[in-house]
Amino acid sequence: MDAKLWNQSAGHGWVAVEAAVDAMFAAFDELLLEGVAARRVLDVGCGTGSTSVAAMLRLGADCVGIDPSAPMIAAARARMERCGVAARFVPGDAQTYPFDPSGFDLVLSRFGVMFFADPLAAFANLRRAAAPGGRLRFAAWRDAGENSFMTAAERAAAPLLPGLPARKPDAPGQFAFADRARVDAILKKSGWTDIDIRPIDVACRFAETELMQYLTWMGPVGRALQQADEGTRARVMDVVRPAFDPFVQGDEVRFTSACWMVDAHV
Repeated sequence: MDAKLWNQSAGHGWVAVEAAVDAMFAAFDELLLEGVAARRVLDVGCGTGSTSVAAMLRLGADCVGIDPSAPMIAAARARMERCGVAARFVPGDAQTYPFDPSGFDLVLSRFGVMFFADPLAAFANLRRAAAPGGRLRFAAWRDAGENSFMTAAERAAAPLLPGLPARKPDAPGQFAFADRARVDAILKKSGWTDIDIRPIDVACRFAETELMQYLTWMGPVGRALQQADEGTRARVMDVVRPAFDPFVQGDEVRFTSACWMVDAHV
């Protein structure tokens, strides 16, 4: 996991577009918490704390959120205070963090588990943190080709930003868990059982007024733009923004997220 990245442009980007991300992924918090019961929850890659707070409010559980990004942990703590709950948010890498053994009934993650440098070691560490009878549930992206919204910016900007990093199958990153068989093998080898990996297609939306801010901060293009001069930024946005016209419906941006919903047990 690239802690430096998450403590610089990537982390600050997520905080800058927190309102859009909250709206965009609200449905996932509902799906992740549907049909589960837990008193002690670990939220892996908790980001700015939306899923952690939702778990506390919906389940009445104690929650620990972990994320390598100090800016996002600070935003999560601010959210906690706004919402009047008492979650605990810690900066760190869940792959190596010394969790209390058997400390959690539910290990939860909304798009936070695809970035581990060594996913086998990470899920073994999370397995040790889960109590007997405990449960793992997370959402992860399917293939990039099924998620056109998430790749539209880099496709449009590629001629102007030739240095954009290539998407490498199985490398840490947004689409690292696109291969269902690979996810299943990682979980089995790390000690999880009763594994269920099912495809879900989730309708997402956020306000069109947030789109420009989102595009200038998020993903490979957003990170590149933070280092670009004003002229380059303007030229890139002149190309990138029209690429999202198919997703704009009235005053909203709408798209479908193609993901896996993954369940496993101790």
